[in-house]
Amino acid sequence: MAPPGNALRRAAPALLGYAAVRALGLLALALWSAARDKSAYTLLTARWDSLWYTRVAELGYGYEVRLPNGDVHSNLAFFPLLPWLERGVAAVTPLSYADAGFAVSLLASLAAAWGIFAVADQVYGRRAGVCAVLVWALLPVGVVQSMAYSESLFTALAAWSLYAVLTGRWLTAGILAALAGLTRPVGLAVVAAVWVTGIASFVRNRSTAGAQGARDPEHAPFATADGTEGGAPAWHRALGMLLAPLGAAGYVLWVGHRTGKGPLGYLDVQAGWRNGFDGGYAFARFVADKFTSFPSALAGVGLIVGVGLVVWLYVVCVRQGQPLPLLVYAGVVTALALCASSYFGSKPRLLLPAFPLLLPLALALARLRTSRSALVTVGVALASAVYGAFWLNGSGPP
Repeated sequence: MAPPGNALRRAAPALLGYAAVRALGLLALALWSAARDKSAYTLLTARWDSLWYTRVAELGYGYEVRLPNGDVHSNLAFFPLLPWLERGVAAVTPLSYADAGFAVSLLASLAAAWGIFAVADQVYGRRAGVCAVLVWALLPVGVVQSMAYSESLFTALAAWSLYAVLTGRWLTAGILAALAGLTRPVGLAVVAAVWVTGIASFVRNRSTAGAQGARDPEHAPFATADGTEGGAPAWHRALGMLLAPLGAAGYVLWVGHRTGKGPLGYLDVQAGWRNGFDGGYAFARFVADKFTSFPSALAGVGLIVGVGLVVWLYVVCVRQGQPLPLLVYAGVVTALALCASSYFGSKPRLLLPAFPLLLPLALALARLRTSRSALVTVGVALASAVYGAFWLNGSGPP
């Protein structure tokens, strides 16, 4: 394991590039918002889900809104780690809960960028790692990374948990997976990556295990068939797997107890938001309905192309032989995002943590000459910044 100073120096180009792209996006948002007589800071910290998080931080759980149609929006739908951090930061600084959420998001986005770099560097090398971070920053909905939302915090925990799995640090992987499970429901994807990779390591061919055991125990970890590094004691893997689901399971069971509806109580809370998992049926109907008129049909075509691109990227990830934990994680995040039964406009945001899908694009960018890759990055950064400012001043994330 490299000393922290060396690791930071190695990641510095990626972090500086990420900061530059996000600064450009925030500048564009500030200018666009000012032109529309809106507050960019309010859009980042006091709209949509960020209001629900700050209310949990300030008043705890138990708040709900009953809509005219009978739906009940309960703040129990929002996992607790981000509001806990907002409360902790506000308690030790002069910041308000909203300010604390913004600060946590900014720091978490840098941690996420570093984690994405660490994963891509581990698998494909430093240049690909830098490009992976830039591609993640350049996403059209990348402005969410700077909002008081939980996407950046979750992505940071997920990326570092996956890096820990790749490098054989199973206890760290389990702890970070548990924290990811306290951040968003999609924490299930991190748990699945830890569990599937752990099980694969336990059932690995005995002859391979024997060959590994013949190595000097003082030797550095070495690559295994699932793309991780071996050498960790079996009990480390088992304990990491045991720790991984505790965060999500603990919160879901607590919600069930609080609502009096048992282990499935959290699903009832989500149903109050008209959210659930239906295998993509509702989303397919939503897309099909776009073809009832010509103008909306163009949006329908765009949605089909977008979903096709996501699926194609995952297929490319498989063909390129990405390590098992990355494939499992990206697959579960993608499935949960595309197959949710509501909030169709949120799907690009829900896919934001699926950074392994971007590694084929990062590799393509890394193969370009430096001057050409810089030109591409600057051009896409400008377009992304303008789109992010337009989007957040318009419909924005629900």
